[in-house]
Amino acid sequence: MNLHDELIERLARRRSAQLGELSPAAYDELLLAVREHPQTYVDDPEDQAFMQLEQAVARVLHSRESDDLRDDDAFMEERTKRMARLARDCADALELAPNSTHARLLGILAADLEPDQQLDALMELERELDQRLGPLEAPASGDAWNDVFAHGRLRVYACLSRTCLDTARYRMANEYGQKLLGVSPSDPLGARHTCALCLARLEDEQGFGELDSRFGHRGDSWQQLARVILFYKLGRMPAARRALKGFASLCDGGHYALLRPVMVDTYLPDRPAAEPYSFQEVTLAVHEADPVVCDVPDFCAWAYEQDDFGAQAEAYAERHGYGW
Repeated sequence: MNLHDELIERLARRRSAQLGELSPAAYDELLLAVREHPQTYVDDPEDQAFMQLEQAVARVLHSRESDDLRDDDAFMEERTKRMARLARDCADALELAPNSTHARLLGILAADLEPDQQLDALMELERELDQRLGPLEAPASGDAWNDVFAHGRLRVYACLSRTCLDTARYRMANEYGQKLLGVSPSDPLGARHTCALCLARLEDEQGFGELDSRFGHRGDSWQQLARVILFYKLGRMPAARRALKGFASLCDGGHYALLRPVMVDTYLPDRPAAEPYSFQEVTLAVHEADPVVCDVPDFCAWAYEQDDFGAQAEAYAERHGYGW
């Protein structure tokens, strides 16, 4: 997601509401004006807090661009500093807007809590939002994402789903993901990815098929990997081998990513955008699937031994200069 574009939309919609009903052409002109000089249109504490958070996240992402040049100790030192700075920025934003959902959510992520502690903090935030705003429900428009002011709450549910997965609470993770899909069926936050991994671990072939069909069988690295895990868990080894072959052929470097997973830093708050089946995407999918893979005995050892899967992984590492 692009938090800057969301800031522009927030400012334009709030000013539009102040001006009264605008024609589409007039709103387009307002949007252009806001995009040109956004600071001029910041007159609400919530928007001022959001602007500060957008700038804070941008600083973190910019700092991460040099991570590949750092050794492990330097990386951890720099990461600790930038997460501490982000936590301070979130505290400053909450001083401006105590009800800022984004500031609360990013503050929880910046705290770098253990997964169980993070889940407790997110569930407490969920309870507070439910008490203040009422239950999360689908709007008349059919998709809550159409309301830019609802994005923070939707992100809380996406983070809840992923954190439940991180803590091996697969049914809870799927329930949060499915609830998010129910109120935002366009799924810009990728709840379907988390659900696919959970349904595979739960051996729910029917649920997996329904999810796949719901999104028009539009493939991605999560679906491909989850399909391999599902068939492996079900003991349908010929189907699992075919799925593994499809995963390796469709996902660039999928064999290497699965056998040599790499560290992926905290999502702030969304998973990074990636091209379908790219190495970046399959790296994210394997990273998110780690609790499932660790929970499925001998899965990676089995994958390594299938056809040339292991050899292909080693060859990919050699071609790209990756460690093995």
